Amino acid sequence: MWKLLFNQNKLKDTRKKLRNNMTEAEQKLWEFLKWKKINWLKFRRQHSVWRYILDFYCPQIKLCIELDWKIHDDRKQYDKIRTECLNKSKINVLRFANEDIFNKISFVIGRIKKYSPPAREGLGVG
Repeated sequence: MWKLLFNQNKLKDTRKKLRNNMTEAEQKLWEFLKWKKINWLKFRRQHSVWRYILDFYCPQIKLCIELDWKIHDDRKQYDKIRTECLNKSKINVLRFANEDIFNKISFVIGRIKKYSPPAREGLGVG
Protein backbone atom coordinates (compact mmCIF):
# COMPACT_ATOMS: atom_id res chain seq x y z
CA MET A 1 0.00 0.00 0.00
CA TRP A 2 1.24 3.50 -0.80
CA LYS A 3 2.23 5.88 1.94
CA LEU A 4 -0.55 8.31 2.80
CA LEU A 5 0.66 11.90 2.38
CA PHE A 6 -1.41 14.97 3.12
CA ASN A 7 -1.04 18.34 1.37
CA GLN A 8 2.18 17.68 -0.48
CA ASN A 9 4.11 20.81 -1.42
CA LYS A 10 4.14 19.84 -5.10
CA LEU A 11 0.32 20.22 -5.15
CA LYS A 12 0.22 23.49 -3.20
CA ASP A 13 -0.23 25.79 -6.21
CA THR A 14 -2.91 23.55 -7.70
CA ARG A 15 -4.83 23.41 -4.41
CA LYS A 16 -4.68 27.20 -4.10
CA LYS A 17 -5.85 27.68 -7.68
CA LEU A 18 -8.79 25.33 -7.10
CA ARG A 19 -9.76 27.10 -3.85
CA ASN A 20 -9.73 30.45 -5.62
CA ASN A 21 -11.82 29.13 -8.54
CA MET A 22 -14.49 27.02 -6.85
CA THR A 23 -17.55 26.02 -8.83
CA GLU A 24 -20.93 27.48 -7.84
CA ALA A 25 -21.89 24.17 -6.24
CA GLU A 26 -18.66 24.08 -4.22
CA GLN A 27 -19.25 27.67 -3.08
CA LYS A 28 -22.77 26.87 -1.95
CA LEU A 29 -21.76 23.74 -0.03
CA TRP A 30 -18.81 25.58 1.52
CA GLU A 31 -21.28 28.05 3.07
CA PHE A 32 -22.66 25.10 5.07
CA LEU A 33 -19.29 23.48 5.86
CA LYS A 34 -17.15 26.44 6.87
CA TRP A 35 -16.84 27.69 10.44
CA LYS A 36 -17.76 24.24 11.80
CA LYS A 37 -21.47 24.75 11.10
CA ILE A 38 -22.23 21.02 10.87
CA ASN A 39 -21.85 19.35 14.27
CA TRP A 40 -18.66 21.33 14.95
CA LEU A 41 -16.72 19.49 12.27
CA LYS A 42 -13.83 21.30 10.60
CA PHE A 43 -13.77 20.81 6.85
CA ARG A 44 -10.91 21.79 4.57
CA ARG A 45 -11.29 22.85 0.95
CA GLN A 46 -9.14 21.32 -1.78
CA HIS A 47 -7.17 19.15 0.61
CA SER A 48 -4.75 16.68 -0.93
CA VAL A 49 -4.35 13.07 0.09
CA TRP A 50 -1.58 11.26 -1.71
CA ARG A 51 -1.93 12.43 -5.34
CA TYR A 52 -5.63 13.25 -5.12
CA ILE A 53 -7.07 16.68 -4.39
CA LEU A 54 -10.35 16.31 -2.52
CA ASP A 55 -13.09 18.93 -2.85
CA PHE A 56 -13.71 18.87 0.92
CA TYR A 57 -12.13 16.84 3.69
CA CYS A 58 -12.81 16.48 7.42
CA PRO A 59 -9.80 14.87 9.14
CA GLN A 60 -11.70 14.48 12.43
CA ILE A 61 -14.00 11.82 10.94
CA LYS A 62 -11.95 10.97 7.80
CA LEU A 63 -14.69 12.06 5.43
CA CYS A 64 -14.16 13.23 1.86
CA ILE A 65 -16.95 15.06 0.02
CA GLU A 66 -16.76 15.18 -3.76
CA LEU A 67 -19.05 17.12 -6.04
CA ASP A 68 -19.37 15.45 -9.41
CA TRP A 69 -20.10 17.62 -12.37
CA LYS A 70 -20.66 16.67 -15.98
CA ILE A 71 -16.98 16.20 -16.83
CA HIS A 72 -16.92 13.33 -14.35
CA ASP A 73 -19.28 11.32 -16.57
CA ASP A 74 -16.21 10.49 -18.65
CA ARG A 75 -14.11 9.65 -15.59
CA LYS A 76 -16.24 7.11 -13.74
CA GLN A 77 -13.47 4.45 -13.75
CA TYR A 78 -10.91 6.97 -12.44
CA ASP A 79 -13.34 8.06 -9.70
CA LYS A 80 -13.96 4.43 -8.75
CA ILE A 81 -10.22 3.71 -8.38
CA ARG A 82 -9.73 6.94 -6.46
CA THR A 83 -12.57 6.08 -4.07
CA GLU A 84 -11.17 2.57 -3.53
CA CYS A 85 -7.72 3.98 -2.68
CA LEU A 86 -9.21 6.45 -0.20
CA ASN A 87 -11.41 3.75 1.35
CA LYS A 88 -8.34 1.54 1.87
CA SER A 89 -6.93 4.41 3.92
CA LYS A 90 -10.09 4.44 6.03
CA ILE A 91 -11.38 7.62 4.35
CA ASN A 92 -15.08 7.56 3.52
CA VAL A 93 -16.13 9.26 0.30
CA LEU A 94 -19.49 10.94 -0.23
CA ARG A 95 -20.34 12.03 -3.77
CA PHE A 96 -23.07 14.46 -4.66
CA ALA A 97 -24.25 15.79 -7.99
CA ASN A 98 -24.22 19.55 -8.39
CA GLU A 99 -28.01 19.39 -8.76
CA ASP A 100 -28.22 17.93 -5.23
CA ILE A 101 -26.39 20.94 -3.83
CA PHE A 102 -28.76 23.36 -5.54
CA ASN A 103 -32.03 21.44 -5.16
CA LYS A 104 -31.64 19.05 -2.19
CA ILE A 105 -29.24 20.75 0.24
CA SER A 106 -31.13 19.40 3.29
CA PHE A 107 -30.62 15.86 1.96
CA VAL A 108 -26.89 16.58 1.46
CA ILE A 109 -26.46 17.98 4.98
CA GLY A 110 -28.36 15.00 6.40
CA ARG A 111 -26.03 12.54 4.65
CA ILE A 112 -22.97 14.38 5.97
CA LYS A 113 -24.37 14.34 9.51
CA LYS A 114 -24.72 10.54 9.39
CA TYR A 115 -20.91 10.33 9.38
CA SER A 116 -20.43 12.74 12.26
CA PRO A 117 -20.62 12.23 16.00
CA PRO A 118 -23.77 13.70 17.59
CA ALA A 119 -23.76 17.49 17.85
CA ARG A 120 -23.32 18.97 21.29
CA GLU A 121 -26.44 20.53 22.74
CA GLY A 122 -27.12 23.93 21.20
CA LEU A 123 -24.07 23.90 18.92
CA GLY A 124 -23.68 23.46 15.19
CA VAL A 125 -26.36 23.38 12.50
CA GLY A 126 -29.38 21.47 13.79
